[in-house]
Amino acid sequence: MSTAQRVTRLTATGAGYADLAAHVRCHGPLPTVDAAHIIDVVERSGLTGRGGAAFPTGRKLQTVAGNARRSGAVVIANGCEGEPASGKDRSLLMNAPHLILDGIVLGARAVGAAQAYLCVHEGQDDLLSTLRRAQSERRTAGLPDVDITVVEVPNRYVASEESSLVHLLNGGPAVPLSTPPRPFERGVRGRPTLVDNVETLAHIALATRHGADWFRAAGTPDAPGTALVTVGGAVAVPGVYEVELGLSGADLLAVAGGPAEPVGAVLAGGYFGAWLRADRFATAPITPLGLRGVGAAMGAGIFLALPATSCGLAETARVARYLADQSASQCGPCLNGLPALADALATLALRGGGKASGTITSLSPYVTGRGACRHPDGAVRLINSALTTFADDVRSHAQRGPCQGLRRTPILPIPVKV
Repeated sequence: MSTAQRVTRLTATGAGYADLAAHVRCHGPLPTVDAAHIIDVVERSGLTGRGGAAFPTGRKLQTVAGNARRSGAVVIANGCEGEPASGKDRSLLMNAPHLILDGIVLGARAVGAAQAYLCVHEGQDDLLSTLRRAQSERRTAGLPDVDITVVEVPNRYVASEESSLVHLLNGGPAVPLSTPPRPFERGVRGRPTLVDNVETLAHIALATRHGADWFRAAGTPDAPGTALVTVGGAVAVPGVYEVELGLSGADLLAVAGGPAEPVGAVLAGGYFGAWLRADRFATAPITPLGLRGVGAAMGAGIFLALPATSCGLAETARVARYLADQSASQCGPCLNGLPALADALATLALRGGGKASGTITSLSPYVTGRGACRHPDGAVRLINSALTTFADDVRSHAQRGPCQGLRRTPILPIPVKV
């Protein structure tokens, strides 16, 4: 792996809480630039969202700013990290909160917002303490700021979806809303609302300081910059890493010390992503477009290596049941479709039989694209990728029953119900 692929930008201050003095020594002071400059730099940088959708950030800033000329805007910094397998946002919030807070200030300046919300999942007392400490340091230093309110969000998978956050801040439950309108059109209190992942905002803070050319010095022309990734499963050193976009799947696993044992497949993109055979993943470019080209996703930068002796069908069945349980139950695809798909996959994985895979194939079209939000679409994508990637196992389970892989400890993390 080249030195360039190991560029440290977001992680430049190292591990451990970077107080305001350490943050300024590393990154410099908060830039005193206007909205037009911020938007121009971010657009030319090619930064895309790091929360999962990979939407061009400069275009989003421009759109919200244009919609907000009459009413003013609102900013939501999404640090909820609803994906159970992800750790990047929490790591960034704990170690570099000032970089995120700088990004919130600059994002608010760009779109003309006086109010911002930093959303995190509830029950993280250490994280809340870290954010309070950082805000106190900034007040003491007299830094220019916007009104940033830290909001605790219910710890459910769909609660961190952008329309769920808007619904919560408007006084409703944290469940997705039907769109349109999208938050950038009408969000919190009816105002155009910029919703960005906290890593995206941290990149805004760096790009605004150092310029578009600096940002593009890492990554590829189509996917510039670096990204935080969570690499787990059968690797020697699981963890959160900052990598240069465009490295190969094999190099990505090498960042985490390489495989700890033979790997059969990799889940790319988290629980709304897709399984790839290990050999296919090894040569795939780690960019949104590159992974989409091989049938997977970058998502929020989650990559989980599955041992060759584990059962991918059983692993996926556990996640399918979790996703079914985590739905908002607002529409038929989530209320009825996802539980039926989870049941069929569990039957195939745990008991075998020839009918379960056919049930999944016949049900999937009635779930995909029919929900009030994208939750059922993501779940179906994961399930269908398992049927394709583990096709040999599907036939074996159907003909001979469950495999020896069921004896292995599960790899994919599922939150414990409390």
